[in-house]
Amino acid sequence: MNDLYMKDFDKYISPFQHDVLMEKCSKIKHVALDMDGTIYMGSTLFDFTIPFLNTLTANGIGYSFLTNNPTKSQEDYLKKLEKLGIHATKDEMYTTAIATIDYIKVHFPDARRLFILGTPSMIAEFERAGFVSVADDPTERPDVLVVAFDMTLQYSRLCRAAWWAKQGVPYIATNPDKVCPTDQEVVLVDCGSICRCIEYATDRRPDIVIGKPNPDMLDGIKNRYGLDASEIAMCGDRIYTDVAMAHNAGALGVLVLSGETTLETALSSDPQPDITALNIAEFAELLLESKKQ
Repeated sequence: MNDLYMKDFDKYISPFQHDVLMEKCSKIKHVALDMDGTIYMGSTLFDFTIPFLNTLTANGIGYSFLTNNPTKSQEDYLKKLEKLGIHATKDEMYTTAIATIDYIKVHFPDARRLFILGTPSMIAEFERAGFVSVADDPTERPDVLVVAFDMTLQYSRLCRAAWWAKQGVPYIATNPDKVCPTDQEVVLVDCGSICRCIEYATDRRPDIVIGKPNPDMLDGIKNRYGLDASEIAMCGDRIYTDVAMAHNAGALGVLVLSGETTLETALSSDPQPDITALNIAEFAELLLESKKQ
């Protein structure tokens, strides 16, 4: 069983498990935070988010925001956080669009022309990085095909993406998420589902899927702050992205139940998260308790 934490968590874990949990939490120097479903839902900031961030700062624990949602540029995300009352810097924000740009520059250094299935905001991010977004034209063969969570998806562009996938163009997906959390009465079809559509039409999967659970998403934090993976907690609302990335990277995987994942799903998961909490406020209680040990 995982180290399940709630207000009355002693019912769920043994004293030995609790001691192990405290030891793990006492090592944490930085918290990597998922965004949608973890610190806010859609356009609504959770009332415990700012107190949580203040608690981290007061206890000398740094934090960064990591999101698998590439629909907004880094600047747009910072503006959204500012509007919600969170003052963040570029160094504290890492999106899968930025991670994909970094990957292409390393692994396809000569690539300039991309066919991008993504929002205008995301495409602008790639263009600012020096890439050219090619048109929906069979004569405009791209160097790389990039498929993302596209909330402005046009059927003709989906068909063109499938065409380039079928032609053998290097194919990168920004993230594996099936759906995006939302506070609206709708299912937001995410990048993973779009890629499955292309796969069904072409029998081709992406060559690589960037973003969580790819452990490379945490490398920037480790390198920037000189941290070991055991000193980082990855906190998010999804087992198959947030927690899986933490496990892949050797970091502490913290699942919160404020977004996509239900308690029933969490308890039946294999492998289990290191910690399951109702929300980040309860995770903060664990961190504070570990500091008193």
